[in-house]
Amino acid sequence: MTRPTTFLLLGLLIAVPLSLLAGRVWLDPFAEPVPNALIILTELRLPRAVLAIVLGAGLGAAGAAMQGYLRNPLADPGLFGIAPGAALGAVLSFWTGLAGTPWVLPLFALLGAGGAMALLGLVAGRTGSALLFTLAGMIIASLAGALMSLAISLSPTPFAMSEIVTWLMGAMTDRSWREVWFAAPLTLLGIALLLRAGRALDALTLGEMAARSLGVDPRRLQWLMIGGVGLTVGAGVAAAGIIGFVGLIVPHLLRGFTDGRPSQLILPSALAGALLLLVADCLCRVLPLQSELRLGIALSLLGAPFFLALLLRMRRDLA
Repeated sequence: MTRPTTFLLLGLLIAVPLSLLAGRVWLDPFAEPVPNALIILTELRLPRAVLAIVLGAGLGAAGAAMQGYLRNPLADPGLFGIAPGAALGAVLSFWTGLAGTPWVLPLFALLGAGGAMALLGLVAGRTGSALLFTLAGMIIASLAGALMSLAISLSPTPFAMSEIVTWLMGAMTDRSWREVWFAAPLTLLGIALLLRAGRALDALTLGEMAARSLGVDPRRLQWLMIGGVGLTVGAGVAAAGIIGFVGLIVPHLLRGFTDGRPSQLILPSALAGALLLLVADCLCRVLPLQSELRLGIALSLLGAPFFLALLLRMRRDLA
């Protein structure tokens, strides 16, 4: 076990108990018991904490793998168009009025993610080219975004429009064990596929021609990336809406503590993503605001300056 992995596991062991105690109603173990404290812990905060860990791990691993695959430190899991595809599916569930039925919203979101994955593989073709893959993802993301805007503008009721916009902001509010049960297996399977692609990603750092000469099958690697990113990102969007910048921030913070190989960055990024999302969600709960700050907004406020700092540093290095 590497040193970053050890520190991140210790961080999670500290953060999880604190996240269970923190909230609008603080649960002080040394004070007089709060009414219904056990229900608050087991039915509200524990599933929310587990879901934050699961989704953060998936987004962190997907970001590290994507940056290795595209050999671009500014790559983000949303670039593949899978997150917008999943969001489009969820928006359609609101638009049709079926979102209130149990399991319909996540099912629509997963179908949207699956459709984006299939379209990505179809458009990218058989070459396995990372450039063509990126362009295909951008086209799908643009198309899904346009269709979401169309669905919002044609919302049958103001309530449906409000629900769509609120859900797209991303949050862990009111999430239960139901979201954990369907998101966790999909996310773990996605991370396993990304880890399986690790050695091929290491070879790809030498260039596509060198990777082919080392026995890397570009088409197989492409499908591992589609499956891994699709499952992790799709499950995250289906459970909590769009949560950005985790996959961008986390690999950058950890890259200096590894040997630079993508295979050595995926697992630490998963742990760091889990820690980041757990801490961010906890802070959203305790901020003294009239209503809880949406997690997607909070991470965007954190990620946008981080992204700008990266761009300025890259410009300075190129100058």
